[in-house]
Amino acid sequence: MNEKAMTSRPDLLPEPTLRRLPWYLAYLSTLRNASVEYISTTKIAEALDVDPSQIAKDLSFLGIRGKTRIGYQVDALESALRDYLGFDRSHNAIMMGAGSLGAALIADSGLQRYGLNIVAGIDIKPEIIGSVINGVRIYGTEEAQKLVETLDIKIGIIAVPVESAQSAADTIADAGVKAIWNFTPSRIRVRDGVVIANTSIYSHLAVMYNRLSNLNPEA
Repeated sequence: MNEKAMTSRPDLLPEPTLRRLPWYLAYLSTLRNASVEYISTTKIAEALDVDPSQIAKDLSFLGIRGKTRIGYQVDALESALRDYLGFDRSHNAIMMGAGSLGAALIADSGLQRYGLNIVAGIDIKPEIIGSVINGVRIYGTEEAQKLVETLDIKIGIIAVPVESAQSAADTIADAGVKAIWNFTPSRIRVRDGVVIANTSIYSHLAVMYNRLSNLNPEA
């Protein structure tokens, strides 16, 4: 395998491919911890239930090539994926909403291993403003723009009640963030130039409940 691993960086990777890459990375990390040196697409496919040809195609988008009859070098492939996904770089973020979900995300130090560094929080409740969660101070909404500018914040995370989602998005978009990670069921709207990623816990719950009902229709 080429030690540089990536010979080119596509401008826009297909989203299904992009969603699969962290699966590969997580599996490679377990292999490295188990001192496995090489892995084939067939073995990755068996572990992750993904077609081997799909894995090869996904990795080819990144210019990553394995060796015939040997496969991919685990350390090099893991490093290349971490670099491509941005997990090796620090991305400062601000948390909008420091209630139960927001506080849990702030307290999740594991996110830092993937490059997400929550450096400040915003809330409207007087009893929360001024508190510190896992070393992160919570401020009022009037501080948003100053925080974004002084702390070089590029990402806003929204974990507020659904009726406040658009207002929270407007606040941090106007403050200058370049991307928003939305944990509410609301489909927020922002100006061009701001990236939005939606993670609806409720949507995944609905899918799970539906699949459970299909498994046991009488329940």
